[in-house]
Amino acid sequence: MGQKIIRFSDLTGTHVENDDDLVRIVVRQHPDLEDGPVEIEALAGELAAVEELALDLVTVELHYPDADEPETVVMEAEAFNQLASATPMTEVLRGAKRVARTIPSQTSPANAKERVNYSSLEHAGKPHKGRTTDAEKQLVQQHLDEINERLVAEGVRTIDLSNAEHVARYGLEALAQKRGVTLG
Repeated sequence: MGQKIIRFSDLTGTHVENDDDLVRIVVRQHPDLEDGPVEIEALAGELAAVEELALDLVTVELHYPDADEPETVVMEAEAFNQLASATPMTEVLRGAKRVARTIPSQTSPANAKERVNYSSLEHAGKPHKGRTTDAEKQLVQQHLDEINERLVAEGVRTIDLSNAEHVARYGLEALAQKRGVTLG
């Protein structure tokens, strides 16, 4: 028995016909977020206006002498630039003393990308760009049903033995044949 997962854009409810058209969006800050960052998905075409709507923001830390912790302020770049009245802000920044970079903490969203090990049972079979390693292929071949159960629980597309692309990507030809699945 096969399973078919029908996916929709979280933003518009539009049916997703091709998983490659989906964009993963992590919302890190929003006035309605209560328990930290969340993940949603939308079609790439629905996000065309995002770049145009983006604001030029500046994040600054204010280290007051009588405070234990710095205060973080986010403001529009244009407003920040107007704080410099003697010389343009670009010159102020160019001549400013460098601050030693700190190693981002586990909770810091910084620009660090978390590397996912697709060769682990925890992540094997998840859609990803790039090469599928032999180790990931072997895990998928040996634990396909278990991996598909996990993918369903995570709301991710499953590995379909009737999908020629999935079969080729994970080397599942023998398993598809053994289970009598015809490639579509």
